[in-house]
Amino acid sequence: MEIKLEDKEKLLSEIAREINTCEKCALAKTRIKAVPGSGNLAAKLMFIGEAPGRNEDEQGLPFVGQAGKVLDKALAANGLSREACFIANVAKCRPPNNRVPTPEEVACCISYLTLQIKILEPKCIVLLGATALKYFIKEEKPSISALRGKKIMIEGRIFVPTYHPAACLRTYKYYEVIVRDLAFAKSLI
Repeated sequence: MEIKLEDKEKLLSEIAREINTCEKCALAKTRIKAVPGSGNLAAKLMFIGEAPGRNEDEQGLPFVGQAGKVLDKALAANGLSREACFIANVAKCRPPNNRVPTPEEVACCISYLTLQIKILEPKCIVLLGATALKYFIKEEKPSISALRGKKIMIEGRIFVPTYHPAACLRTYKYYEVIVRDLAFAKSLI
């Protein structure tokens, strides 16, 4: 059953309020702003990253720092914009020093993300990086290198893993790979 756009807006606003006042883990004590996610509520393409960084923590929006600029560039290379997509993270608050969120921290947030996916009903979900990948692919140590750019079906949903845009800040060769993976994801919608 498809959810009407106005109902999606109401439900996602409710989830965002819960995220913004959440105190389920210690990250609530160190965050400036929680980052519920943002974007087009009718998006066919959803992106899921790891956790907010410093810029995201300050602005309360996902992928607004350097990695966000890389993502925007990769989207534009495929004739897409962030306004056409919905972007979220597995962890909704910034871990101190931009460390990887712990499994316990993600466990506190994953129900929010699961609800967002259910409400948005995207045709394809792009998993940005190993942290996002491991919360959807139930393997001991799923390899982003081995799984990136592939269509993976999970509970009737299409997932396409790729490198996290921040990887391009260290190794530029990943940018072209991300662009190709996004082209593949776009072809699936």
